[in-house]
Amino acid sequence: MRFSAPFALLTALVLHASLASAAEPVTLRIADQKGSMRAQLEAADALRDLPYAIQWSEFPAAAPLAEALNAGAVDAGIIGDAPLLFALAAGARVKAIAVNKSDPYGTAVIARADSPLRGAADLKGKRIATGRGSIGHFVALKALATAGLDEQDVEFRFLGPVDAKMALANGSVDAWSTWEPYTAQAETVDRARVVVNGRGLWAGNTYLAATERTLADPARREALQDYLHRLDGAQRWAYDHLDDYARRLAEIIGFPEDAARLSFERRQSRWQSLDEETIAQQQATADFYHAHGLIPQRLEVRATFDRGFALDGAAPAGAASVSQNAGEPGNPPRASGRAEF
Repeated sequence: MRFSAPFALLTALVLHASLASAAEPVTLRIADQKGSMRAQLEAADALRDLPYAIQWSEFPAAAPLAEALNAGAVDAGIIGDAPLLFALAAGARVKAIAVNKSDPYGTAVIARADSPLRGAADLKGKRIATGRGSIGHFVALKALATAGLDEQDVEFRFLGPVDAKMALANGSVDAWSTWEPYTAQAETVDRARVVVNGRGLWAGNTYLAATERTLADPARREALQDYLHRLDGAQRWAYDHLDDYARRLAEIIGFPEDAARLSFERRQSRWQSLDEETIAQQQATADFYHAHGLIPQRLEVRATFDRGFALDGAAPAGAASVSQNAGEPGNPPRASGRAEF
């Protein structure tokens, strides 16, 4: 059978395009909140020689980030435990793959400097701004419970961080239940006071979560394992170089440097592989939300964790093999690739 010259040329072009496409690196679409992951990775020079590309998306809070995960608009993102539960309860096909443990102090109920509020009991009858389903919402509910109160004893105003900040400043709400870096910004810039901090109320767990579709792709799964190792190393570097990191974080999120530094330094965050304690903490959070009618049906969280990712040289649970070709910041693995920002 003979083919015409134009047909042969077209076939060659299609084959060339296919081979070129196959040779291109994987692109991870990463969702960040106020630059937290990206700032660390860039400051630590941990994105050099990536064997895959990164496409960043920046979100001001967890709710829109969760929507992006649910819609498949991003592959993975950093999200608090409570927002992740809301996303899962809404049917999002995502799973947590690692946890960032931190001191929960900065997830807090705050008030203006001249406010008479001094503790959880003082919140009765007050207007509290927070994001519905956020970790701020969770901490506010837990704070009320410690004083024998519940959501019926206050008026919640569900607002995003920018609107909540303005509402607190102009007096249209009495308190704002928020998280870092907004707590640190409010304290350092607006002289706000912490009325109730998150210690003893919230586990301090934030997750790196990925869509099930992403996790089912071996190439993207391998890229996520590498990304997680780089992220862990970059965070360790950031705590060893607080001044350098605070400057970079302030540039990315547009906050004063002292607010950026405070928000990160006092969290004392550490990435770790998923374990039974973390799963139990997430189940307790889910049960609390269900008891308060915020999640309509009881959610069994175990199935929403993928324990096939490793950190600190530990073998991943439930996975036969996961690539660990990752380097420390400043000494990444030797591989060709690019980062897209």
